[in-house]
Amino acid sequence: MTPPRLAAAIAAALAIAAPAAAQQDFSKVEVKAEKLAPTVWMLTGAGGNLGLSAGEDAVFLVDDQYAPLTERITAAIAQVSPKPVRFVLNTHWHGDHVGGNEKLGRAGAVIVAHDNTRKRLSTEQFLEMWRATVKPLPKAGLPVVTFSRDTTFHLNGEEIRAFHVPRAHTDGDAIVHFAGSDVIHMGDVFWNRLYPLIDTGSGGTIDGMVAAVDRALALAGPGTRIIPGHGPLATRDDLAAYREMLATIGSRIKAMIREGKKLEEIVEANPTADFDAVWGKGFIPPRKFAEMVAMNLIRGGS
Repeated sequence: MTPPRLAAAIAAALAIAAPAAAQQDFSKVEVKAEKLAPTVWMLTGAGGNLGLSAGEDAVFLVDDQYAPLTERITAAIAQVSPKPVRFVLNTHWHGDHVGGNEKLGRAGAVIVAHDNTRKRLSTEQFLEMWRATVKPLPKAGLPVVTFSRDTTFHLNGEEIRAFHVPRAHTDGDAIVHFAGSDVIHMGDVFWNRLYPLIDTGSGGTIDGMVAAVDRALALAGPGTRIIPGHGPLATRDDLAAYREMLATIGSRIKAMIREGKKLEEIVEANPTADFDAVWGKGFIPPRKFAEMVAMNLIRGGS
């Protein structure tokens, strides 16, 4: 990742927390659209990467970043399609993925998410990593359609399949597969070239992350375009490398826990060392990632 793109990815990841979002200056954020297939685009701005399907039927949006960016997001979409946003699918509940819900919902978009995502968006939440309380969204921003396992949209000449992956980044993650276009949107299950945040306070686990990636890898081929929650557009090889990193670090830390090592000893042993050059230069530094995974496993998060 070039330095400007890395800086953008770090800034986007920092914006997950409500306090960070309140302090962020959105005035210079530019929303850009990159065409991946005849009816599918990836949009970037500040916060989680967006997926977009636009064609003869409707405009379908995956995630919507922050409320201050909604007009810029809709302006970018208008360059692609004159139609309004008809559907918004939230991949999980974090603010950098759902901040535009209220404005888009008031404008008539149907918001869709996993059952657990609606539950978290409709009640006060606590982000452990920042020790911050997050207020529920207003009614207009809440999902009005939810699913427990999977759901399929038949739009713009293809099937758009969303399926739940349990206890991964959170307990309400959805991966979205644009089947005909050979594009997968991973949400925050996948951070490309960055150690990921695993929101253990929201039910996330390292083993769930690996299992979720395995499901996506089973769908992906050599030409599949993969939209990560954070970081640049990816290939199947990128996702496989991410899976290897997660599984290897998780296995190392599990072995140390079986040996009776305490949290401080695990972190000091530097179990991420050989991955740090690629994955450790982002928002979650190596020691913090090792601590996050170790605490999760010590608590029985598997």
